[in-house]
Amino acid sequence: MTLQKTTLLILGGGPGGYVAALRAAQQGLQTVLVEGGGVGGTCLNVGCIPSKALIHAAAEFHRAASYEQQSSPLGITVTAPSIDLAQTMAWKDGVVGKLTSGVNGLLRKAGVHLLQGWGRILDGKTVEVEHAEGTVRIQCEHLLIATGSQAVALSHLPFGGDVLSSTQALSLTQVPKQFAVIGAGYIGLELGMAYARLGSQVTVIEAGNRILPGYDAELVKPVEASLQALGVTMRLSCSVTEFDAKTNTLHWVSGENTAGEGRFDKVLVAVGRHPYTKGFGLESLNLAMNGNAIRVDDQCRTSMHQVWAIGDVTGDPMLAHRAMAQAEVVVDVIAGKKRHFQPASIPAVCFTVPEVVTAGLSAEQATAAGIDCITGVFPFAANGRAMTMEASQGFVRVVARRDNHAIVGWQAVGDGVAELISTFALSLEMQSRLEDVAGTIHAHPSLGEAIQEAAFHALGQGLHR
Repeated sequence: MTLQKTTLLILGGGPGGYVAALRAAQQGLQTVLVEGGGVGGTCLNVGCIPSKALIHAAAEFHRAASYEQQSSPLGITVTAPSIDLAQTMAWKDGVVGKLTSGVNGLLRKAGVHLLQGWGRILDGKTVEVEHAEGTVRIQCEHLLIATGSQAVALSHLPFGGDVLSSTQALSLTQVPKQFAVIGAGYIGLELGMAYARLGSQVTVIEAGNRILPGYDAELVKPVEASLQALGVTMRLSCSVTEFDAKTNTLHWVSGENTAGEGRFDKVLVAVGRHPYTKGFGLESLNLAMNGNAIRVDDQCRTSMHQVWAIGDVTGDPMLAHRAMAQAEVVVDVIAGKKRHFQPASIPAVCFTVPEVVTAGLSAEQATAAGIDCITGVFPFAANGRAMTMEASQGFVRVVARRDNHAIVGWQAVGDGVAELISTFALSLEMQSRLEDVAGTIHAHPSLGEAIQEAAFHALGQGLHR
């Protein structure tokens, strides 16, 4: 066994871990990054990036197929479109490969010591890593835990065979004829709608009484309409009881205790994710926890001196960009700077059909927080760019204080609204007022005009509605 020493040791090379390593190298901190799988973590390898690649491919195929089934108002004619899912997956893997290679190159250029292997915590200053060339014991001044999260499995429906996690659902080489999705959160609906667009007959089974429970009813309505248009069967207030692997029969019971069943080629279990805290000696530190997540303060400090944690392992919201932002805070604090993780908002994007985005507070949340607020809404049906894209469903909504017009939240639903979310987050971080947004010249024609129009509407000065 060899012994190494370093200033910063990072466990986990996902978005949080590798960003922390790059920032630490920029600050001149000696850094070791330990990653057992692929650099980039779940997000880059088996989550955010590959799922969006599949969603894009599904959208392209569905558009072509829809032109064959009915005459296109654009004058486009398509004959017998088909898709080779194995080739699609190979293209998706190519995208992932380019990005992971890029991250590896950045780490090498920065001088980060990347150790490909599985680490085990011995104490708050020591980690033992098993890798291809043997075992190394690393002593550090600072330990950063960035181990991420993993898919929640159901005890009566374990992953394996035709029961899939989201990771496995991104590696299929044939489109299932009958596809069941357990869970109507963003992961389940993103993948379920993608496979519906690829030609699967999709059934979504959800224990709750509505889809996308984290979003308000008005935002969800266009998604519900798309689910219906895609022919997706929705079974709400239903709980799965068992899966017979011999006959591929899934059994469930409704809220009225009515039993149901169906035969499916594949079953996706998408009931959430939980922090990855087992199997690497974390329990030896006896850290303070919030449930099954590591408790941290606004500098991402744990309850042990010079032990830090970022990203999904610290709980909700489990978003890659949150982990990245926390990584920068931790490294700056270690380098002696005064930083705190106190963002004005953590924006969220749901890549359903259509997309749903939020930043800051909804009107309901603002009212619950004691804020007297006003709202402004602008529909894409009145936006020229949306109409030219055949994307006129949905809207942009702004929420602001009534007294000083300070913006406290944004919501939007529609095709392409994910590209608006950074503007929403920036306006909140800059503490913009409605007048700031309304007075900013927005390019025409663009979807972004809906942002300005929503601000005008909140001010009672709407022009185009």
